[in-house]
Amino acid sequence: MNIYPNYILDFFLPRFCPGCNKKLSAEENAVCDSCLRSIPIVDDKRIQIEFDKNFKSTRIINEFYSKYIFQADSSLQHIIHALKYNRQFKLGIFLGQILGEELKSRGWEIDIIIPVPIHHLRKAERGYNQSDYIAKGLGNSLNITFSNKYISRIRHTPSQTGLNQKERAQNVSNAFKVKNAKKIKGKNILLVDDVCTTGATLLECGIVLRKAGAGSVYASSIAVAN
Repeated sequence: MNIYPNYILDFFLPRFCPGCNKKLSAEENAVCDSCLRSIPIVDDKRIQIEFDKNFKSTRIINEFYSKYIFQADSSLQHIIHALKYNRQFKLGIFLGQILGEELKSRGWEIDIIIPVPIHHLRKAERGYNQSDYIAKGLGNSLNITFSNKYISRIRHTPSQTGLNQKERAQNVSNAFKVKNAKKIKGKNILLVDDVCTTGATLLECGIVLRKAGAGSVYASSIAVAN
């Protein structure tokens, strides 16, 4: 990585880590090394537990992977909040690239990366979907096409915060629709979201993709809720 431009840019417009608000060095990209090291990483045992609990019985999602553990009032929460609400799009690309590097070793055969969509009213309010940028980073890392044009959120659902697993599943039931089934028929899809809590949203997206003729459907997220 050529860090020389960062020295120049940082002199005029210093960059700050969204996790701890400390000034980033020229060698650091989007998040400081200290914050990255402080974020708990999900081990394979936890990933298997999450898959078995949230996806296995339905046989919709083939495999699941997440990089980090999401904890309240942590560096990662501040980072995702900055991406989600403060228009720090580079954070999404940065996190997506990290996730992509991890997925390279898992041997998944993916044709298309699809970010979990948000409803058009919420997108109009916020101005963007944070998962689009995570998907872009994933696509850059894996050299795979990503698109937000194959599935839409057709029902404006309340926030999932505070709901249990059953309530979350009911909340997102029939909330998604495939827009161009011909484009995804027989394709292996990688779904991506920012944080996976019960997997209800990823699962519901997987259901409509499978009904539309998708081949394998894989799911991923930056973090799983602790």
